[in-house]
Amino acid sequence: MADNIIIRKAHYADIQPMAILLEELFTIEDDFVIDTQKQIRGLSLLLKTPNAFLYLAKHKNRVIGMITMQRLVSTAMGENVGLIEDLIVNSDFRRRGVGRLLLQNVIHKSEQLGYARLSLGADRRNDTAIGFYRAFGFEPSNIGLMYRIR
Repeated sequence: MADNIIIRKAHYADIQPMAILLEELFTIEDDFVIDTQKQIRGLSLLLKTPNAFLYLAKHKNRVIGMITMQRLVSTAMGENVGLIEDLIVNSDFRRRGVGRLLLQNVIHKSEQLGYARLSLGADRRNDTAIGFYRAFGFEPSNIGLMYRIR
């Protein structure tokens, strides 16, 4: 199946289908609230940000997956690092290699850019996602994410 998938950079015309994918992601992770206007605004901001990367997976003109990565500066590493915030594949296309293609694409991009580290957050209760990320060399840390929302 993965050979019928096209991975490419996202464009402004892709924002609506990507927002729909984020709705699916946010139903999995109960830390987040679906607010389509906020998700559209966030995707638009990422597309305008020079050091942010949005990639999507398409199958027969349908957006079926997406991933985002942003550059940060790490004082611990003393270098630029990447942060993956969103990786989601439509439920109809999971376990077909789409997530693997998206993540490999971002890992490759981070290596091209010379990022010292690539980080992501995963729900501690989602063993499937954690196992998936571990297969790509990601390891859990003792530092948990905490949020302060204005």
